[in-house]
Amino acid sequence: MFFGRSCSGSWFLPVYPPVPLGPAYLVLGKGPPPKERTLPVSDNSANKMWGGRFKASPSEIMEEINASIDFDKRLAPQDIRGSKAHALMLGDTGIISKSDAAKIVKGLDQVAAEIEAGRFQWRGKSEDEDIHMAVERRLTELVGEAGKRLHTARSRNDQVATDFRLWVRDWIDGADAALRDLMMALAEKAEAHHGTIMPGFTHLQPAQPITFGHHLLAYVEMLSRDRGRLRDARSRLNECPLGSAALAGTSFPIDRKMTAEALGFDRPMANSLDGVSDRDFALETLAAATICAVHLSRFAEEIVVWMTPQFGFIRLTDAFTTGSSIMPQKRNPDAAELVRAKVGRIAGGLQGLVMVLKGLPLAYSKDLQEDKEQTFNALDSLRLAIAAMSGMVRDMEPNPERMAKVAGLGYATATDLANWLVEKKGLAFRDAHHVAGRAVAEAEAQGIELDQLSLKSLQAIEPRIAADVIVELGIKRSVARRASYGGTAPQNVLKMAKSWSKRLEKERGKG
Repeated sequence: MFFGRSCSGSWFLPVYPPVPLGPAYLVLGKGPPPKERTLPVSDNSANKMWGGRFKASPSEIMEEINASIDFDKRLAPQDIRGSKAHALMLGDTGIISKSDAAKIVKGLDQVAAEIEAGRFQWRGKSEDEDIHMAVERRLTELVGEAGKRLHTARSRNDQVATDFRLWVRDWIDGADAALRDLMMALAEKAEAHHGTIMPGFTHLQPAQPITFGHHLLAYVEMLSRDRGRLRDARSRLNECPLGSAALAGTSFPIDRKMTAEALGFDRPMANSLDGVSDRDFALETLAAATICAVHLSRFAEEIVVWMTPQFGFIRLTDAFTTGSSIMPQKRNPDAAELVRAKVGRIAGGLQGLVMVLKGLPLAYSKDLQEDKEQTFNALDSLRLAIAAMSGMVRDMEPNPERMAKVAGLGYATATDLANWLVEKKGLAFRDAHHVAGRAVAEAEAQGIELDQLSLKSLQAIEPRIAADVIVELGIKRSVARRASYGGTAPQNVLKMAKSWSKRLEKERGKG
C-alpha cells in the first residue's frame, strides 16, 4: 500500500505499474540490437521535447533507461500546481498574454480532473517521457497554441525540483498527522493502563517494575521528536526553485516571489545552481524518516516478543495477526514483523540517495532522476508502518496478571532494599548496594523471591534491617515510590498521559 496526495489534497493510494523487463534481447541475451530510427531533418516528431537538435529518435534501450513516467506520474498533482502558478505569473508579468494564461490554467484543471478520474490517456515513453511532458502534451491538445507557451522561462530542471519539493512537503504534512494519531493511540492506552504493572528491562533482563502506561509513553516522547525532525526538514525545504530555469536563471522578467507565494513557499531559492541541483531536502526527510522507522521497529520487536507464550504480555486480535498454512494453532504477529522489516527499505532509501548525490558536480545531471523512486518507496513504507502501528496499539490488550507476575521475578526490587537502607538507616549507597546484593544471593540460594526472605535471613546479612522493609520489597510499593519527574509512578503516568491527550487533541482541532 502506497500513499500519495490527490489534487484536492486528500490521500489516495496510487498503483505502481509493473516494471517491464524490456526487449527480449536484453532478457535472453539473443537477437540483434534495435535499429536506429532515422528521421528526415525536417521531421522531429519523435523529439518534441528536444527540438531540432536531434535528427534521429533514441533507441529502445535509451527510451527504457531514460524515461521516468512509470514512477514520476504520481507527481501529477504537484506538477499541475506548479504549472498553474507559473502560467499565472507569466500572464501577470506580460511575458505571455493573460488570455493565454487563463486558457492554460483552465486546461490544466481539465488535465488534473482527467488524471484524478483515471481517464487520462498515457502515451508511449517516446512521447510521454515523464510527467512534465505528459501534462504539457495533453494541455496542448486541449488548448492549442497557448499550451506551447507554458514552458516559457522555465526548464524541466527547475520544474522537477519544484514538483519534488512540493511532494515531499505534502508527504511530511500527511506523516505529521499520522504520527499525531499514533501518539494519541499510545496516550489513550497509557491513560487506561497507568497503573498496570509490568517488568522493566535492561539488557532484556528483569530490572525494576514499571507500569505499562509508562512504557507506552516512552514511545510518545520518541515520536514527538520524530515529528519535530520532520517539521524542521519541512521548514528548510520550503524554498521555491521555480524560476532557476536550467541552471542560470532566465532573461525573462519573471516574478519569482509571486510563484513562491502562490505555491506556499516562504521564499524563492537564492541561487539558481542550488535550486536545480540539490536534493538535501529529500536527504533530510529520509534521515528523519529513518530515525522514526527505527523507533517503530523497536516497538514492533517488543510486540513480537510480548506475544510469545514465554512472555504472554499482550494479545492482538485477528485484525493484526495471521495464521499458519500447516499449524492451526498459530497466531503470528505479522503486522509487527513487517513494521520491523520496513526500516530496511527506509534506511536503504537514505543510503541510496546519498550514493546518487555524493559525486555529482553542479548543476543538473540525469543521475537526479534516481532520487524519486527510492524516496517514494521509503516514505510510502513509513506511512504504511505508522498506520499499521496505530492499528496495533488500539487493538492490543495487555495481560495484567501475567505482567505483574513476571514483574516480581528476578529480584526486581533489590534496588528498593538498597534505597531503604540509605533513607532509613543512613548507609552509604555503595554499602547498601552490597547488602542488597548479598540478600539477592541468599534468596537465590533458597530458591525464593526477595520479598519472600524472612526477616531473620535479612537481619543475618544486615542487623539494622527492620520489619517494615518487607513492605518496600513489594512491586506495587516499588512502582508507587518512583514519583520523580518522568518516573513510572501511576500518578505521574496518568498526569502525563492526560497532558499528551489534551495537547494532541488540541492540535487535531487546529488541523
